[in-house]
Amino acid sequence: MLFEMHPTPAKGKDGKILYYPRPLSGQKIAMKGLDDYCAKYYGLRPFELTRAFEAFIQATGFYLSMGYRIDTPIGSFAPRLRVIREITDPDDVKGTDVRFDGVEYNSGKLWHESVEKWLHGFRRAQNTNVQELLAEPEKLEAKMRDCIKRYNGYVTVRLFSYATGLTYYSAKKQLDAWTKGQQAKLLKTRRGQEYIYTEI
Repeated sequence: MLFEMHPTPAKGKDGKILYYPRPLSGQKIAMKGLDDYCAKYYGLRPFELTRAFEAFIQATGFYLSMGYRIDTPIGSFAPRLRVIREITDPDDVKGTDVRFDGVEYNSGKLWHESVEKWLHGFRRAQNTNVQELLAEPEKLEAKMRDCIKRYNGYVTVRLFSYATGLTYYSAKKQLDAWTKGQQAKLLKTRRGQEYIYTEI
């Protein structure tokens, strides 16, 4: 996962500003992209995921409007309320004083387990060594061969990206380059949801 560092308002013991990591900004996928992905890899019909989400939102909206907490495989949802004026006596509150203030969401363990299954480590988004690494093709090729030995005769873009520190895009571009031309070094083959690269 690509990440970038951002300052916090807090300061450390040495008086310097503390920083925290967060995923690289600008990476976003729309509902159509998720729908297409599920149709391609999980046997869903086109737009089936979109229709399921629309039905889910309608049904949960109905129950949330009645104050229900909803437990689902993807977490729990509950209505959040607020009052529009200062309240010092709870007996003085009327229904007109209360407003709906959004939905509280608790993801539970499911997302953690799902993300962990796909996660292959973390890399800084602005990797200062990328250009240096790309400028030394021998070292890059040695890393590729090391990956193939380590991972039972093949490498994927994610594994190569993680091993070299290259971004996913740069790792894919380099692996694909090794599959082309008369002196090609790799063979690219689809396996399940991703491509694997094996030595020729």
